[in-house]
Amino acid sequence: MLKKSWLFLWVGAFVGTGVHASDLTRDTSDPLFMQERTGLLSRTSLDYFDTGLRMGQSLSYGLHDRFAFGAKVFYQQSFDSNQDGFSSVDLGGIYRMGMPDASQRMIYDVLAGLKIGGSRRVRTPDYADSTYYAGLRFGRQYEAVTFAGTVKSSWIFNDTRGMSYIDFIPEIYFRVNNAWRVGGNAMLRKSTNSKFDEESIGIKLVREYGRTQYVGHCDYAFEEDNVSVGASVNILF
Repeated sequence: MLKKSWLFLWVGAFVGTGVHASDLTRDTSDPLFMQERTGLLSRTSLDYFDTGLRMGQSLSYGLHDRFAFGAKVFYQQSFDSNQDGFSSVDLGGIYRMGMPDASQRMIYDVLAGLKIGGSRRVRTPDYADSTYYAGLRFGRQYEAVTFAGTVKSSWIFNDTRGMSYIDFIPEIYFRVNNAWRVGGNAMLRKSTNSKFDEESIGIKLVREYGRTQYVGHCDYAFEEDNVSVGASVNILF
């Protein structure tokens, strides 16, 4: 029962407050963040999980106020095996279908991309030979809080099999004051191979200095009974 209860909490979270946010162009940890035209965002991350470390670097660029395109690369270092190396390269974009105003408070973004598998020693369903994904991100932003949700489908291919995921990811994000933010998320994944079904929850704490944010997070995966922690630095140029 406890394992499922978070889902009902996130459904209830979409009941809004009353004040619409006016300027969120620098809050890069907001789940509905969209870069402005010519904006360049760098994210550098380090994550610790039970069997190793994963380092990541991403760069994304705002081609205009409704479309941003980016690339991510990940490197994995294992503690107890030889599963080391570059795990994937991710190329993708986000398109905002409508700009929110006083009469249109809901935000809808389309996302799509391609993951290319890296070293064969670290190939998993998430880092297979090739993964194509597409989805819809939606929600509302207010002065103090953002409610968001993402529905994403992934098609995963390697040398021996194909499979697919559907992910539902609700998020809530509070702007506590001018410097601090805190957020929470959950993820429900259903796969064509039930071995890879997954449910997880996570929290993050954000400290903002100008156009730089320092982010710490902790996540728990129910199916694997596994806790992971990590940090990232977001710099908006």
